[in-house]
Amino acid sequence: MSLIAIIAGLPLPIINLLATLIFFLGNRKSTYFVRWHCTQALLSQLSLLFVNSAGFWWTVSVIWGDEQATNKYFAYIISLIVLNLIEFISTIYSAIQVRKGKHVSWWLYGDLTDLFCKQ
Repeated sequence: MSLIAIIAGLPLPIINLLATLIFFLGNRKSTYFVRWHCTQALLSQLSLLFVNSAGFWWTVSVIWGDEQATNKYFAYIISLIVLNLIEFISTIYSAIQVRKGKHVSWWLYGDLTDLFCKQ
């Protein structure tokens, strides 16, 4: 789902979460397999929301505020880009595998999804 919303979601971090939430709500009556993967996607987007929002507002304060672009700022932005690239590549890989009917469980999110999603 994040692949569809990525163009709109780049400037505003909440867009990806809303798109995934709509996808999750639309599939909550589906099979366990579909619900499980929708829940995993929602949890991953929820965690990225906080990281991306901090980077977004820090960038806004650097551009239009009194903040300076320090080494800490650039380190955070580079880390943010790497984290989002990992999530993007993982999403593509997961989408391909799930389309084939294979179960893909992401580290950390898979265990959390097991707690939230019941058969």
